[in-house]
Amino acid sequence: MPLSTKPATLLLPLLACVAATACFQIGAALAKGLFPHVGAPGAAALRLVLGSAMLLLWARPWRNWPEKPQLGLLLALGAGVGGAILFFYLAIARLPLGMAIALQFLGPLGVAVLGSRRPVDLVWAVLAAGGVWSLVGAGEGIGALDPWGLAAALAAAACWAGYILVGRAAANAFGRSTSALSASVATILVLPVGVTHAGTALLDPALLPLAAVVALVAVAIPFSLELYALPRLPARTFAVLTSTEPAFGALFGFLVLHERLAMSQLGGVAAVIVAAAGAAWSSTRELPKEIPPA
Repeated sequence: MPLSTKPATLLLPLLACVAATACFQIGAALAKGLFPHVGAPGAAALRLVLGSAMLLLWARPWRNWPEKPQLGLLLALGAGVGGAILFFYLAIARLPLGMAIALQFLGPLGVAVLGSRRPVDLVWAVLAAGGVWSLVGAGEGIGALDPWGLAAALAAAACWAGYILVGRAAANAFGRSTSALSASVATILVLPVGVTHAGTALLDPALLPLAAVVALVAVAIPFSLELYALPRLPARTFAVLTSTEPAFGALFGFLVLHERLAMSQLGGVAAVIVAAAGAAWSSTRELPKEIPPA
């Protein structure tokens, strides 16, 4: 479908993209309600099991299975998705949501900056570094942060970067089934970790309603909205809009979880957003066609 620059034509795709970005963070905030019962690994496993089931029913990849499937690419992509979700949940178990998602954004930001040779990208890198410095406690009145939470957030960033690097090739190989298949591989990899941590608590019927809502809000709804927005928006516009995720993380962390960030930390979140948006806008590389359900 050809892209249009008319404001009226772009309004609905823009709103869909913003809504998808907000849904990802609402889902993450709601997922914390599962942590006291099954822990972060168990919540990640429940989210992946239900989310991949929804995506499989929607995409039905068995109907368009390639003749020569590149299973290595699919495994790498699934590992990236599973790692990003697992480590992100481990991070938000120990850190405020807005801080964790801002640190996780260093993954795609690093890919964008390293993939460009433009001098302006050095500005984005320096701005992101300053933002991270503010986030992790350079300002006054900020208590000590959990080092394991910081490590988990950076591990999630690395997994997201890996996803981006292999995402396009996998999307070309598996088409519209890529997200469903990669989520299924991620489920296979993460489920044993969740079972080891939570055991039979994962089968508690009382957790199913919240787990289903998390999967719906964090996977099915934003995935559908992004599929609507992607072919109707310029790639850079889409990338810049998704760069607002840390802001939504801070907002819903406050509204849903009552998490507060110091002013210097809010400044750090803002700096990471500006750096990510600037790098996305100036980067010569396009983002992959599908985004991991994070």
